[in-house]
Amino acid sequence: MDNNHPKLSIALAVYNEESTLSECLESIRSIADEIVIVDGSSTDKTVEVASKYGAKIIHEQNRQNFHINKQIAIDACTGDWILQLDADERVSTMLANEIKQVISNASAADAYYLKRRNYFLGRYMNKGGMYPDPVIRLFKKGKAKLPQASVHELMTVEGTLAWLQNDLLHIADPTFTRYLLRSNRYTTLAATDYAALSLGANTWTIIKYMILKPFIRFIEIYIRHKGFQDGFPGFVFAYYSALHIASSYVKYWEKKTTNQQTTLKHDWN
Repeated sequence: MDNNHPKLSIALAVYNEESTLSECLESIRSIADEIVIVDGSSTDKTVEVASKYGAKIIHEQNRQNFHINKQIAIDACTGDWILQLDADERVSTMLANEIKQVISNASAADAYYLKRRNYFLGRYMNKGGMYPDPVIRLFKKGKAKLPQASVHELMTVEGTLAWLQNDLLHIADPTFTRYLLRSNRYTTLAATDYAALSLGANTWTIIKYMILKPFIRFIEIYIRHKGFQDGFPGFVFAYYSALHIASSYVKYWEKKTTNQQTTLKHDWN
């Protein structure tokens, strides 16, 4: 790229992403001046794939809170701008062109929301809160960071925020089996959050987290956010999103009442 052009760094944290990483890196090849990848001790060919794209690779442990490794990647970037991605995301051609224009604009905002389009049960979803699914991913160096307390916290920004108009494609769940494995991971993390809140295990709390909250979640996704317009996949997403709350509470209840330590296994990949 032109030496006078603002430099763009791509930041990723990965673990066993051999099957997805190549397509992700290929999608940003035309706009990246630097690729920084934090690898969480992958046991497949993830590092080999990253090396083919000239990535700077930092070796770390595969932490349960993956925000930590993502922030390590962000901190290691040297570009004027940083685009933080996950290995299961793809930058569309139109988004890549838009990013090039934005970072060249002297009056650009400090950080940008990207419209993420999620793939589920064989299609890209349009409703049910699945689109535009805003995520802050493009920002000037030093202007944004990921909170380390919980993976559910959003990136914090110092400065102005704006929106990009083109889609970031998200293929986290190419199969329903993959969705369930990923859900298992997130419900374990949510159970940890429940523990931090010191939720009770009395009858009212059980009814609240096993029935009321899941029911409200389903109505919000399927009715309020028009998930029904996505057909059967929209129904399935609303249903299992509701179960996410109940499953998280069951894991929390199990840990609280039996004093078990719920740990994540490396089986979600």
